[in-house]
Amino acid sequence: MTAAIIAGAAGCTCSSPEKELQSIIDNTVEKYEPLFKEANLAYWNGAISGKAEDFEAYSQANMKLTEILSDAQTFSKLKQIKESGKVSDPVLKRELEILYNMYLSKQADTTLLHAIIQKEMEIEQKYSGFRALHNGRSIDDNEVERILKTSLDSKELENVWKAHKQIGKVVSQDIIEVVKLRNKLAVSLGFRDYYDMSLSLGGASPEEVYELLDEVDSLTSESFAQVKKEMDRIFAKKYSIKEAELRPWHYQNRYFQEAPELYPVDLDSYYAEADLRKITIDYYASIGIDITSMMDASDLYSKPGKNQHAFCTDIDRRGDVRVLCNLSNNERWMGTMLHEFGHAVYSKGHDENEELPYLLRDAAAMFTTEAAAMLFERQSKNPQWMKHYIGISDQEAERISDACIKSARLKQLVFSRWVQVVSRFEKGMYADPDQDLNKLWWDLAEKYQLLKRPDNWDNADWASKIHIAIYPCYYHNYQLGELFASQMHHYIINNVTKSKDLRHDTYIGNKEVGKWINDNVFRPGMLYHWNDMIERATGEKLTAKYYQEEFR
Repeated sequence: MTAAIIAGAAGCTCSSPEKELQSIIDNTVEKYEPLFKEANLAYWNGAISGKAEDFEAYSQANMKLTEILSDAQTFSKLKQIKESGKVSDPVLKRELEILYNMYLSKQADTTLLHAIIQKEMEIEQKYSGFRALHNGRSIDDNEVERILKTSLDSKELENVWKAHKQIGKVVSQDIIEVVKLRNKLAVSLGFRDYYDMSLSLGGASPEEVYELLDEVDSLTSESFAQVKKEMDRIFAKKYSIKEAELRPWHYQNRYFQEAPELYPVDLDSYYAEADLRKITIDYYASIGIDITSMMDASDLYSKPGKNQHAFCTDIDRRGDVRVLCNLSNNERWMGTMLHEFGHAVYSKGHDENEELPYLLRDAAAMFTTEAAAMLFERQSKNPQWMKHYIGISDQEAERISDACIKSARLKQLVFSRWVQVVSRFEKGMYADPDQDLNKLWWDLAEKYQLLKRPDNWDNADWASKIHIAIYPCYYHNYQLGELFASQMHHYIINNVTKSKDLRHDTYIGNKEVGKWINDNVFRPGMLYHWNDMIERATGEKLTAKYYQEEFR
């Protein structure tokens, strides 16, 4: 269907507005494409090195991209074409929608746009260079996570947790400044604030997103409250304290965004000697997707100055796709590898669709690429998958099966509550950046995560989360991604593998799975609106019912 539509467009006799639009597209892409690649390469280099000159090169390339898209005359022509309603070709119509939004987001004073880019670059550099100071030495995020997960000393847990949160003091005022700059941009373009603009230009109305978030909240609140009580009983005993004395540092990670080890299975022990790189290559190959070239282009291990997080980047929309990780041999990083290369195979899929115009070589929506990443990430907790790739016995797989299912459910419950906090915090922050953001953050954490805020503590803990500063208004995509991942899984087990095995199907060795997801989700890129793509792929628009079925 995709190829037929594109071929039809290529052979059509375009009307005058369509010819003018095609000319604008060609001229924009000719200037935009090399700078887009230059910016992505500079960011990649900066993320690895932490060097100021790399971030400056990224900033400069971004400013040049902004200059292209801020051209008022071109935007005026696009607006006229859009309002004429005379573009009937489906591919050109979609390109117009994408390009119009790209230009709209930059129709502001270039001085303001450059100020935003410069401030974002400064903040990014501060995050890359920060290391928590604990017991007189600098430690990276992996070490912070290790201590939080393994120490039984409440005082040590508190100290390392608070040490990590010191980045908030370093960047919080910068973040508030850039929030106000972003809001100024959004208001100048007719939006209520930057949050409203970001969601709207991303192809989903805030009302649409919050209807889904509210639905997930109602589906998870009672179940989470029950498991949180169980968790508190276990942790109070583990740390030899009263339940009322439990604080955020007792939940085994920096944000309580990941499920703590609550059930009698130490997943990390199974991955202690595993070759995470090889396993990732082999798994994707088994479903018919070759990732070796992308793996070879990636940077997977920690080094001084390097970004401590994980991400995937499509450098040029022509197949140069790379992943950054900081691997340790544990389940979290196994899941992260599967996740990030889920993003990578999505990018590879639309990049290799040569019939797809350059402007449409991206995910249908931010959350659809998250969905692909999450679909594959889930395998790292699947005993049947672990049996195949790390060699646990049938008996061991059976022994840990129930605990793994419970752990997977716990992961979803914990993460869904965390998404509620971040999404609603950002919505509130952009609505009023001058309010007491430290209080807002903990009000939300208490409500949705049922955490107790630290005593006598007034710190910008919200600013320790890099997404809030550098990847703004994004977090809802993770929850929508989980919904779509469950919807895809339901379709695959019923229509592709036909196993109907909701809990255990791994897709291993079934190349039809890779073909289905590539043909129906990856290759179309942005050709269709995200909900149209989902309906074409699965027969239904996005729904939470399969997420509830899988993790209720």
